[in-house]
Amino acid sequence: MLTSLVGKLFGDRTPFPAEVYFVSMREFSDEKWGTPQPIIVKNPGVGLGIALLQGFGTFSFQVNDPQQFVAQIVGVTSSLSSADIEARLRAMLLSKLADLLGETAKKSNVMELIGLTEELSAAVRAKAQDDFLAIGLLLKSFYVANLKPSDKSAEELRSMGMLDMQTYSQLQAADAMRDAANNPNGGAGLTAGIGAGMSIGSVMSGTLQNMQQNQYSQQGGNYAAATPDVMTLEEAAQILKVSAEDVMSAISAGELKARKIGSAYRISKEALNSYLRGE
Repeated sequence: MLTSLVGKLFGDRTPFPAEVYFVSMREFSDEKWGTPQPIIVKNPGVGLGIALLQGFGTFSFQVNDPQQFVAQIVGVTSSLSSADIEARLRAMLLSKLADLLGETAKKSNVMELIGLTEELSAAVRAKAQDDFLAIGLLLKSFYVANLKPSDKSAEELRSMGMLDMQTYSQLQAADAMRDAANNPNGGAGLTAGIGAGMSIGSVMSGTLQNMQQNQYSQQGGNYAAATPDVMTLEEAAQILKVSAEDVMSAISAGELKARKIGSAYRISKEALNSYLRGE
């Protein structure tokens, strides 16, 4: 009778509403994480001085404090999916991983860093534990299954703002040389060199200069005779005394004839002579 009377006074609604949350206390295991974008770390004294790393692995967590979890995660949100929560946890873990890689790279080179997956796993778990506890969770495990140089192309990395123009130009030129030497059908394979710390810029420049000087001396100083019948962008640029980008611009504008093989361009001696004559 009292319940009915109170209900009538408040329009058949209880004046004491409550919300009930059911929180699973089980362990959420085998959750996947990965680096959607490469993590950039310094690699001083080797190659271009940077390394771009990508990795993936698993982690597991469990609700440690249900009240804290509901207050911090759910809050006043009307709808929150498990995918939203997992995305937030991945972001926290990747932030710790990136920070840890930056610190570790000061003491270890990139190749040593790639071999420290077990140590990195334990360190990320330790660094992220307080952040998990702050939202009522316990990070049970974190594993780095694989850490490797990024396979992103120069164009993708530049669009992400991760490469300056000079580095981008060096990598483009190195990519063309590597494709021509190792893969006649073309292909990417660019960033493995930078990730592993190869001295792309210096090797490329030195090789081209030595090749031109040797050809020049072998032909008794006759520069025209030393010009190869088929040239790469870099070889044509050496002859024209301009950058590879300038040669590429001339090709794009239709001023210089070239043939694209895979992802690399080849320029004939005849085409280069015609371009110099303005034909």
